[in-house]
Amino acid sequence: MKQLLLAALLLAGADAAQAACDNWGERGALLHRDDFDGPLTGYVSEYARKPRNFIGNRDGRLVIDVDSGATVWLDKPLSGDILIAYNRRVVLDGGPNDRLSDLNHFWMAQDPARSSLFTRSGKFEDYDDLDMYYAGVGGNGNTTTRLRRYGGGQRVLVGERLEPDWMLQPNRDYRVEIAVVGGCTRMRIDGREVFSYRDPQPFTRGYTGFRSTWSRQTIDNLTIHQLK
Repeated sequence: MKQLLLAALLLAGADAAQAACDNWGERGALLHRDDFDGPLTGYVSEYARKPRNFIGNRDGRLVIDVDSGATVWLDKPLSGDILIAYNRRVVLDGGPNDRLSDLNHFWMAQDPARSSLFTRSGKFEDYDDLDMYYAGVGGNGNTTTRLRRYGGGQRVLVGERLEPDWMLQPNRDYRVEIAVVGGCTRMRIDGREVFSYRDPQPFTRGYTGFRSTWSRQTIDNLTIHQLK
């Protein structure tokens, strides 16, 4: 019963999000920056190790080239009001894993049952028991764009876009911005708001991770700022 009440409360928060979330602060201290020019350090990669699967830095970009699920976690937790920003591309160029789908992201992730977050194989269902926010842009073969709140074993849908102009285009560099401010969270792509959501029980501390499924993607120009 408590879980059902929480789910109803979260959905009510989603309905009120646009009116409630209108102050996104200003950039303060730079907490993290990565141009992915050298070896990939300071991250934890969870994916199936196979000959055709690769995660690492190549040609000045982080490359996630996999035939199944993968998560690349920044290995230090974040807290408070923050802005995560980076460039991301879904590559279609004849590669064995090339598929236009799943520009995804986890943030403010915590494991309520374990001392370490980094215990998973990369399969999507492995993350069901985390507390976190999750955005999936162009999911399910580029047919859905969704925002979910994970918590208490539930994955509550708090935002959804199904129109074609919210889906992915191949080989395009997107500028992704994810903000967490005063109980609200927001995702923007190329300056356009995809989702904003006021959480009645917000997550204010946790890990951030790049997430994908069966695709080849590249990431560059990552910055994380404190917001003030």
